[in-house]
Parts: sequence; structure tokens; C-alpha cells
Amino acid sequence: MVAASLTGVEAFVLAGLGVLELANLSSIRLTMGLTTTAFFLAAALALAWCAWSLWRARRWARGPVVMAQLIQLGLAWNLWGGSTKPLSVGLAVVGLVVIAGLVHPASTEVLEEDARA
Repeated sequence: MVAASLTGVEAFVLAGLGVLELANLSSIRLTMGLTTTAFFLAAALALAWCAWSLWRARRWARGPVVMAQLIQLGLAWNLWGGSTKPLSVGLAVVGLVVIAGLVHPASTEVLEEDARA
């Protein structure tokens, strides 16, 4: 439940970034702004779907969520240093908590029940 909830929060944040990008479009970088908006909104939709599927104990959702967390950990590593250090720590903590929640024996047992059903 914790992993699914945090994944849902990540999806909400990505959607917010997409909306902010759309709100700050300028004619100078219109193409970049639109494609970035589309990427953030598509990623948010995909993560939200995976979070909902994890909440409903769908086994297939574990792989995409783990991959998203590994990308997030790479981003946290890249942002380490200077004024972005608090953001880096936050990203790393959330990523590690979600991964730990997904590989926890209780989660594995619940997700494996989906495969047996």
C-alpha cells in the first residue's frame, strides 16, 4: 500500500510538472514546451495506472514501477550537490522506500496471489 501510494504521489507531481510546463509555454520554445508537457503527462498517466494496479495487487505493475524508481534514483544521483541536494535526498528516499515496499515479502506474497488466481 505504501509503494502504491507513493507511486500515486509521484504521478501527481509529474502531472503538476506537465501543467506548469504548459502554463509557461513561449513562442521561442513552443515545440520543446509541448513535447515536454506531453512527456510529463504521459509519464504521469502511466505511473498513475501502475499505482492503481499495484493498489489492486496486479503483479504486472511491479516491473514498470521498479524501473521508474531506478530512473528516479539516477536522477537523484545526478542532482546531488549544491542547492539541489534536498531535492536529491527526497527523490532517493522515495525511490528506495517504493523499491523496498515492492520487494518486501508481504508485498511479494500478495502480488504472487494475483498470478495464482
